Amino acid sequence: MKLFVIAAVLAVAAAAPSSYATYEKTYEKDYKYPEITVTSQSDERNLDGSSKWSYAQSDYTTRDETQEQKKFVVTTVDDYGKEYTEEVYGNTNKGSSYWVSPEGEKFTLTWAADNAGFQPKGDHLPVAPVHVYELPVAPVHEYVLPVAPIHEYELPVAPVHIPFNGKGYKIY
Repeated sequence: MKLFVIAAVLAVAAAAPSSYATYEKTYEKDYKYPEITVTSQSDERNLDGSSKWSYAQSDYTTRDETQEQKKFVVTTVDDYGKEYTEEVYGNTNKGSSYWVSPEGEKFTLTWAADNAGFQPKGDHLPVAPVHVYELPVAPVHEYVLPVAPIHEYELPVAPVHIPFNGKGYKIY
């Protein structure tokens, strides 16, 4: 009997209309952006590992990217500190992207990724502030530092023993 009551409550809950509006009904009337479509697209892949692709959209958003496979010389260090160099294949990427923000601001981003790392360039990217540091200077004292006294010593002369023969004559 309990099972029947639980099943009946679940059936009534599932049949009740939902109070949530669907996605289409929510944005149907107040959707303020036009539909964006892809106006051009290309994709080229080569047997040597290189590729090139691009696309453009109706809102003037574009993106281009090229990829090449190159040989790099890599230096590795083992656990004992010995360096080894070897040639490896790796990818290098170059690309650019352009878009317009909803406020009408235009953005252009270019980048390169190779053995030097990822290098993005764009006017909208943040730049670290340049700090000019002044090195601390030791305080200058106006008084004259005392000078250690200079002592001039007369070195004593060591006595020289000249043997005598007992009669007052030197023996050589």
